[in-house]
Amino acid sequence: MEKSILRSNLAIALVLGSVWGLSEVMLGAGIKACAHTVSGSLMTGVALFFIAAAWVVSKSYHIPILVVLIACLFKLFDAVLLSLPVLHGAIGNPIFAFLLEGFAILLLIAIFKKQKWQKRSSRAWLGAGSALIAVGMFPLVKYATGIPACVYAGTAVPLSIFFAPLAILFSAFTVPVGFAAGERIRKISEMGTMRSVFRLTGNFASPLTLVLCLVLVFLFRLIVA
Repeated sequence: MEKSILRSNLAIALVLGSVWGLSEVMLGAGIKACAHTVSGSLMTGVALFFIAAAWVVSKSYHIPILVVLIACLFKLFDAVLLSLPVLHGAIGNPIFAFLLEGFAILLLIAIFKKQKWQKRSSRAWLGAGSALIAVGMFPLVKYATGIPACVYAGTAVPLSIFFAPLAILFSAFTVPVGFAAGERIRKISEMGTMRSVFRLTGNFASPLTLVLCLVLVFLFRLIVA
């Protein structure tokens, strides 16, 4: 039973990570070095949605971490398509952001481990707090990749800090939605009549989703380079 649950969670992680990776490529289309004003703030909320959903499905830390790593894989694949080095502002810095976002939300979940996260307000605070940590720490990216964070035009203020309120507010919305999505997925996977069907389809659908999303990234880059 435990192995079955683990396989199911891994399949879900593969799907969530693939869809997140695809969405990151599309939302970040045309970004060659720096995010376009608010785009990074919006992508913070998107990232936290997928990570929150993964945690709710599994109630463990390794599945959300796997989702983050899969999203990083998509960014590396995009680097190959764009002929960019890993340590480039459009590749290394977003990967650093993914890792920060995963770290931030899992850190708060670990700190407040007695919190049941049943109330919508507590989930909203989790999203806001996670975004605050992630965007607040992002300027440290220059020490990880050697590439400074992008700054708002005419100032020395990093975009992540300048648009932090937007990232916080948006994440306060997306994380509760991620919780709802994760709960829905978990309930479907645990239904007695659906468990075997869900497991069977997951064994095929998850790798198929990964391949399909990678193909879509490839086709997308043929059109938008």
